Amino acid sequence: MLQPVPQTKLGSQGLEVSRLGLGCMGMSSFYRPTRPEEEIVELIRYAMEQLGVTLLDTSDTYGPFTNEVLKTVKDVGMK
Repeated sequence: MLQPVPQTKLGSQGLEVSRLGLGCMGMSSFYRPTRPEEEIVELIRYAMEQLGVTLLDTSDTYGPFTNEVLKTVKDVGMK
């Protein structure tokens, strides 16, 4: 069984995030044609639910108006 990614405190407000993040730039058409949304959602869900990743590196410049990350986070119940 996989061990969850360790968490670390971020700043002084008490926010904790995973020490490893998931970079989302490659999930858009920034480098190549976009993968099917189902595959992207499956990858994000796996990182969050199975590995404990809570740090998702995103930007609207990676693909404006795409929200696979937000839909997945909402579905998983992470705030």
